[in-house]
This record gives sequence, structure tokens and C-alpha cells, in this order.
Amino acid sequence: MIFMKKVGKYSVSIVLPNWNGEVLLAKNLPAVIAASKGAQIIVADDASTDESIAMIKMNFPQITIVSNKKQQGFSSNINSGVKKATGEIVVLLNTDVRPKEDFLDALLPHFDDETVFAVGCLEQSHEKNGMVERGRGLSRWEKGYFIHSKGAIISGATAWVSGGSGAYRKSIWNELGGMDPLFNPFYWEDIDLSYTARKAGYQTLFEPKSIVGHFHHQGKIKTSFSPNAVKQIVYRNQFEFIWKNASDSRVLLAHAVWTPIRLLQAVLRGDFMMVLGFIRAFVRLPAIYACRYRVATLWKRTDGELSVRV
Repeated sequence: MIFMKKVGKYSVSIVLPNWNGEVLLAKNLPAVIAASKGAQIIVADDASTDESIAMIKMNFPQITIVSNKKQQGFSSNINSGVKKATGEIVVLLNTDVRPKEDFLDALLPHFDDETVFAVGCLEQSHEKNGMVERGRGLSRWEKGYFIHSKGAIISGATAWVSGGSGAYRKSIWNELGGMDPLFNPFYWEDIDLSYTARKAGYQTLFEPKSIVGHFHHQGKIKTSFSPNAVKQIVYRNQFEFIWKNASDSRVLLAHAVWTPIRLLQAVLRGDFMMVLGFIRAFVRLPAIYACRYRVATLWKRTDGELSVRV
């Protein structure tokens, strides 16, 4: 069933990527539906082996389901859901995210500016040591590496919009090519997409009045992958991000000088996951440079112009 009802000025689709998230969907879909204001809701299922699909069909028949026959990873799964979306604005919510009922109200008006590609939500992140507010990112290039960190909770520019709690303009999403499958199975794909957008001249913003709860400890990555496996993928994708996106000569030179030093330091401190991540990225250089060639046609700004420091 396709919903064409507008939310304010815009038609909206909400896409939830799912992999064996039956329990999370049962908990959080009612809140998504309550906050949707009649928007299209899509669950993109990445070849789940639990009863996710049967549960949705039985309890939430108004939801559109996109099913992947083989598991693809986060980027590809998201792309399959967005492809089915009919809305001008696509909101991405992870299955471990529970939006406040009015979260769209502050989010959507930012898209009145046609240069805005994406707007991120304030995540009230429920973690072991309590609740932490997240959502706005800072970034800089340092010694040839892209350093990103948590920023102050204030409205304005953000280095990236989370793929688990943010809104995206679909026309620009299509122009950029969506999330890059290079980063499957997970991590760095939303940073990469936001960086590509910003380098192409678009804006990524943060809206602290758009609030969602994020229950990280219940997410599938934490419960399905070992810490070392996650760490190795994160390192691999960090190198892939740099080799795909960096173009300023100073950044590239610094990266070439500091990478051997960083790898040696990793060995000395026993961080072999970084070394393995580097090797896994290195053997994928042809695929990385094919992706680089594609996005390079979009570049309008330099790496030095893209830092977010305040």
C-alpha cells in the first residue's frame, strides 16, 4: 500500500532497515507509526531468518516490506528501501530507534532551503552508563586522517547525518547515488554519504528539537558481531573512506607519511585489528578507486573547506 499523504509541505517516506529485528520492530514500530503522520513506512529486510516479516504482516499490514533474498549489508539494504520510497523526503530510522511523536515537526522545515541534503535528529542514546545526547558531528583532517567527534547539541551544520536517525532529500540522494555498498556490512557509510554531499556543495544540518530515543545495546551489531570483528571493519572502512574521498594534496601527502607510522604504533600497542583493517582495505583498492572516480565528478569544494569545528 502506498501512502501519498503529505506531512506539512512534503511527502515523506520512513525507511527502517531490518535484519533479524523482530523483537525491536515489535517494540518500536508503534512509536514510528504514531509519529509518522500518515507517511509511507517501509521496512527493508536484509534476508532475516527470524519471524520479522511474518510479524509485520500480521500486526502492521499498512507497512510496505522490501525483502532482500540474500543478505547485503546496511548500505545496500537502505538503498533498496529508499528505492521503493515515494516521498520527497526520506527519513531513516534504525530498528533500535524510537522517535518522539512530534519529531518530524522541527525536521522538515529545513528542507525549504533547496541546498539542504539531510537533517539529523537529536539521539537520546541509552547506554550502559545512562543516557547521552548525540547527533551533531564535528570533523577535521589531521595528519592525513579524517577525525570525527561528538559536537555540541546546538542547531546548525553537522559533519554528518546518521543513517539511523535522519531525514534526506531523495532527489539529491539519487544524484549522489545513495549509500555506498563499499562500506557493507556497516559503519562509515553515513559519514561517507554526508561528506560526498558536502563536497558537492550541499548542506547537512542538525536539529536538536527533533528527538529520538536510541537503544544501542539492543541493536543487531552489538549482539551479533564480536568486538574485534567490529573494530576490524571500522578500521577497514576508515581507510576506504580516506582513499575514496581525500583529494587535497596536503591531506594525501600527510596520509602517505603518517600511515606507516600509525601502523607501526598499532603493532607496538598490540592493535592488530588496525593492521588487518588496512590489509583488507588495500586488497580492495580497485573497487575503492572505481567509487572515487564516480564521486569525483560531483566535487565542488576542497577537503580543507569541509571541517566542522564549532
